[in-house]
Amino acid sequence: MTDVTISPDPTPEGSSTEAPRPALHRRISTQLYAGIFGAVVLTIVASVVSWISFTNVDRSQKRVSEESVPELAGAFSLAEFSNALVAAAPRLTTASPSQFPVISAEVSDAQRKFQDLFKTLLRNNPDDVHVQGISAVADALEQNITTITADMPHFYSLSRRIEVLQFQIPTLHDEVEGIIIPAIDDQLFFQVTGYRDFESHPTNAVTRTSGDQLLLYRHLNALQADVAQVTELMGSALIASEANFVEPLIESFESTTDRIRISLAAIAASENAPGLESAVDRLLALGSGSDSAFQVSVDRLEIVERQDSLLAQNQQVAVDLLSEVNAIVQAAQAGADQATENSAQTINTARILLVIISVIGVIGAGLISWLFIGRVLLRRIGRLSGRMRTLAKGELEEEVEVSGSDEIAEMASALEVFRRHALEIQRLNLVEQLAQELSERNDELQEVLEELSQAQDQIVAREKLAALGEVTAGVAHEIRNPLNFINNFSAASAELLEEMAEIYEEFIDDLSDEDKGLIEEINQDLNDNLERIQSHGKRANRIVQDMLLMGRGGGETQMTDINDLIHEHSLLAYHSARAQDPEFQVLLEEEFDPDMGQLEVVPQDLGRVFLNFVANAGYATNKKQKELIESDTLGDYTPTVVLKSQRTEDSAILRVRDNGNGIPPDVAAKIFDPFFTTKPTNEGTGLGLALSNDIIREHGGTISVNTELGEFTEMVVELPLTRSKGTPIADAVEDDEAEEDESDDDT
Repeated sequence: MTDVTISPDPTPEGSSTEAPRPALHRRISTQLYAGIFGAVVLTIVASVVSWISFTNVDRSQKRVSEESVPELAGAFSLAEFSNALVAAAPRLTTASPSQFPVISAEVSDAQRKFQDLFKTLLRNNPDDVHVQGISAVADALEQNITTITADMPHFYSLSRRIEVLQFQIPTLHDEVEGIIIPAIDDQLFFQVTGYRDFESHPTNAVTRTSGDQLLLYRHLNALQADVAQVTELMGSALIASEANFVEPLIESFESTTDRIRISLAAIAASENAPGLESAVDRLLALGSGSDSAFQVSVDRLEIVERQDSLLAQNQQVAVDLLSEVNAIVQAAQAGADQATENSAQTINTARILLVIISVIGVIGAGLISWLFIGRVLLRRIGRLSGRMRTLAKGELEEEVEVSGSDEIAEMASALEVFRRHALEIQRLNLVEQLAQELSERNDELQEVLEELSQAQDQIVAREKLAALGEVTAGVAHEIRNPLNFINNFSAASAELLEEMAEIYEEFIDDLSDEDKGLIEEINQDLNDNLERIQSHGKRANRIVQDMLLMGRGGGETQMTDINDLIHEHSLLAYHSARAQDPEFQVLLEEEFDPDMGQLEVVPQDLGRVFLNFVANAGYATNKKQKELIESDTLGDYTPTVVLKSQRTEDSAILRVRDNGNGIPPDVAAKIFDPFFTTKPTNEGTGLGLALSNDIIREHGGTISVNTELGEFTEMVVELPLTRSKGTPIADAVEDDEAEEDESDDDT
């Protein structure tokens, strides 16, 4: 670095020690003062221009903030609450009775806020045609919502009445059938044998085959058919989809009722069916009056049709309301655009003036700097500044040369000290920076790994649910309806065979031995075939039910005592197995942690998991016991299932261990796959453990298996003590469906 010391100028030869003072306008101080005064004047002018410009901009901004922006905000808020009101009607019509008060309160709150906003908008724009349009459509929208809200309690009442009727009608029909069928059998027996009972003497053939007796038998049969028809008519009315469909059913009901009255009048004198008329009257009463099955169904369907009409009107009202709100938004936007344009013009004018003033100031400052400062100090300062810039760029190795004894030399000396310190600090910071970057990279990699793991779990769960949902929908739609027909008609056929067997007993003496054998063989074959049909039909129904449950949860979360839950479902699994196999035996041992307490879970779903575990464990131990008995190596073996619970600081660990044959490694890797099972075809569907795995994952827990071939199998479930907000819990599964099929979902 070159020497920055500047020597004082030598005194010119021949000059006197006292030079004449220069004229006032040539003095440096005068020129400096003049330059400073000019800069001050320019600054004042720039300030005045800025003040005027800022005032104009402020005026425009106030117009935007006090007029346009509130109008826009009010319009947007009005649009938001209008959308809430439009969506309120479908929410009210689809709400359950328990949800209706909450949704109704939310809708009332939205209506109140809408009215508050609209009143403010109307107060600020009383003559605006679009505001008046909003008033009209808003009144129509709120009137529709009020009508729907008023209809819903009556709708719920009618729905509850329909549920009661759907229970009462089959019950009364069964009661009537219980009186008519024995009366028909007694009358037929009397006409064939002449006996009314086993104690009285037989009636002669002329009396028992007379027209009155035959007519009585026909009336009994006709009454049975008419009762079945009125039951079917009332049931059809309760499930009708339109009110117009109910009127023909009412006419058929009245016609059938007249026939029933005629049959009852003919039967009443015979006293063969005591209590029949009273039972029939109670059944017919359900189809008569203002509270009948037909009227209740018509009233409910009329409410549904009215609500559908109101919902359609709401859609058109929503379109009109949105159009009016958009018009208000456009008007407010136009005002804001005009104010913005005015602000822009003011700013452009001020910018031009400030540029002119700045140019004049820069030129003046440049002249002053060049004439009075540049030739004296700036060269040394420039060199020192250049060295400082090189230091700032990190070039710390070259030393700063210090020369002279003035303030600039002191600055150079201080810069050299700074260079040395910066060099040392740079070396230390480099090490710390590398360590910090390495730590941050490690943290980032760990977070990425955790996110990838979570994403992988979510993708797997969603793909599984999507696949199972498609399978479930197809199977349920295509199989369940014909399956119901198979089960129902097989049961009906079995009853017909029983009736045929009773008739066969009456004519058995008139048949030859060969005919008897042939009939009995055919009857036995039919019974066997029906039994197989019912067995396989029930198995197929269980498979469909399990597949439906794979895509659904089991209800709402609640605080549940885990020990009690495991205890109750283990007993349920045990008794279920005993019901299927009276020789089934297993020893249940409980080692519960007394401090386990309660967890927030879905009890139906979690109970299904342990019902499945205990059922599988009981099946494995029972199978091992039978194998040991067959090989005569039972010894002191006792089928045992051990239930354990343990509470740790942040989780609950639940175990189900059996002393069965264990699971081979190749099978253990597949036990959680849907439809994978090691049981015979008619004993398991392969959905139990797959469903259990999904339930535990939805609770935020994990499930694993510990097994040793020939010794034991242990299922281990780990659940968090506190369920995080992001844990997925599916919708509830009906309790009766869950308990009906628990023991069939085994692997």
